[in-house]
Amino acid sequence: MTMATTDVDIAVIGGGIGGLTLALALRQRGLEAEVFEQADALREVGAAVAIAANGSRILQRLGLGDELAAASVVPTSLQYRHWRSGAVVAEHPVGEAYARRFGAPFWGIHRASLQRTLSEAWGVERLHLGRCLVGVSDRADGVVLTFRDGRTVHARTVVGADGVHSRVRRHVDDSAPVYSGTSGFRGMAPIEALPSLPSPSAVQFWMGPGGHVLHYQVGESVNYLAVLDGPRRWPHQAGLTDAGPGELIGAFAGWHGAVRDMLEAVPQSPRWGLFTLPSPLRWSRGRSVLLGDAAHAMLPHHGQGANQTIEDAAVLARCIADAGPEGYESAFGRYERLRRSRTRAVQRASWDTSPVLHLPDGPAADVRDERLRGLDGWLGWIHGHDPDRAIALPLADAHH
Repeated sequence: MTMATTDVDIAVIGGGIGGLTLALALRQRGLEAEVFEQADALREVGAAVAIAANGSRILQRLGLGDELAAASVVPTSLQYRHWRSGAVVAEHPVGEAYARRFGAPFWGIHRASLQRTLSEAWGVERLHLGRCLVGVSDRADGVVLTFRDGRTVHARTVVGADGVHSRVRRHVDDSAPVYSGTSGFRGMAPIEALPSLPSPSAVQFWMGPGGHVLHYQVGESVNYLAVLDGPRRWPHQAGLTDAGPGELIGAFAGWHGAVRDMLEAVPQSPRWGLFTLPSPLRWSRGRSVLLGDAAHAMLPHHGQGANQTIEDAAVLARCIADAGPEGYESAFGRYERLRRSRTRAVQRASWDTSPVLHLPDGPAADVRDERLRGLDGWLGWIHGHDPDRAIALPLADAHH
């Protein structure tokens, strides 16, 4: 029996942070979307996300600020520490000084809390779970989406917010993710298990030869990402692979005891290959357009993956609303022009950061440390960005 095809105006593929933020931003501008998510439930377990001012200002404008603030921890400062001695190499205030400077707060939040806030704000009526996209085909008047369960949807506009392995991306552009030559381990350790950890409420980078550790507080836990050089080649396209027993702690032999205590406080995670996705030659094809990681997955060293996705959502919603129901070509073109240079610059900064953090002690590390002490308000060009202001600027200035 053939199932009937459903007609929708805007189909958003992916019910994660980007897809739901876009849907809410469209609704705020009087447009309704249907969100299709392949998982049978929206769940994000054991991970955290850092929402900087460039993301939090957008979420506040969507009316979610109070709820997200209540579920978040605001860090006291950003610290860079020496891998072995633990000495603070550079420190920059966050907290109230950060919010005053950038006009919006910095939040450390459980990914599950952010996901829940977004999905509850969106509601269940237009959220379709268990819908895994397997086919995308263009028609003169729209796009036909085929799902694994056999159902089809005819959409006048399609947004691929379906991540680094996006099915919509393969329809728009066939470039593949690129392995960075680095990999990471993630964990969330209870604060009470870390009595040796200095300044647990600060965002901290511990920098050393061949690796670094980033951590920040979320609730009563410390969320960490430990990054290492290698392996030289990643064994497969998937992001995760099992690591041998003791592989993580062995790689940080000789590091400060607080770092080792944190890494040993919870079971070792799988090893996570760090991939980036080059910005495609085009962000759209016909009536399909890409958003977030599907367009520009980036390394996590500036904590900007979620924030750039939120920026994308705000700009794309504005462009679609401004262009009107059949103005998708002008909307997508304007969106890409506004976002391409900005996301490329952040992507490049994230790529360049890892080798700088992994320098051995010596003259090059001393130069890096001096630069970190003079860091412009914690990369102000990233955190101070406001998409609403950028839309009104001449294009050459829009990504600053």
